[in-house]
Amino acid sequence: MIKALFWDNDGVLVDTEGLYFLATREVLAKVGIDLTREEFISLFLVQGKGAWHLVRQRGFSPPAVEQLRDERNALYSRLLSQEQVVMEGVRDVLTELRSKYTMGVVTSSRREHFELMHQSTGLLPYFSFVIAAGDYTKSKPDPEPYLLAVERSCFSREECLAIEDSERGLASASAAGIRCIIVPTDLTRGSPFAGAHRVVGSITDILSEL
Repeated sequence: MIKALFWDNDGVLVDTEGLYFLATREVLAKVGIDLTREEFISLFLVQGKGAWHLVRQRGFSPPAVEQLRDERNALYSRLLSQEQVVMEGVRDVLTELRSKYTMGVVTSSRREHFELMHQSTGLLPYFSFVIAAGDYTKSKPDPEPYLLAVERSCFSREECLAIEDSERGLASASAAGIRCIIVPTDLTRGSPFAGAHRVVGSITDILSEL
């Protein structure tokens, strides 16, 4: 029996992956790198390695790479402050599930970005805990974030279920021994999602899967 639900943030609760792509693409363009949509999906949503190695390959120094990273993060923060980012149907689903399951967020977002995007969403009261970048050493697709979520939930892995939108997140949950339901976005739709417990069409379909 499932007792705990672990929710990915970007692409599941909030529609932010497109904004992250725009911010990263704009900053990389300053150094002559044209990051395509396909490259973003592969590097960020499948492999989870980012794109800064592309900058280093062009001979930029570590301080120069960090400056570009800071510029991207600042631009992403500005975009987040301008957009309403809650995914359609999320609030109704969380309202239905909050009394039935322990729920937590497991995200690769920086804490500052997570807090900024949720300043006006009203979603955080639905969750017992949030695990974000800085709470673990290795990010998705490594299992560490989800293993930490299992520990925080006080349930066994068999009693936990992850909800993700990307292959990277699926790989992380699967490696941690947690079943995973995939809700694809426009960026991830069409990915193979091998090993997923279910792949559903929309967030509301989760209710019939539990």
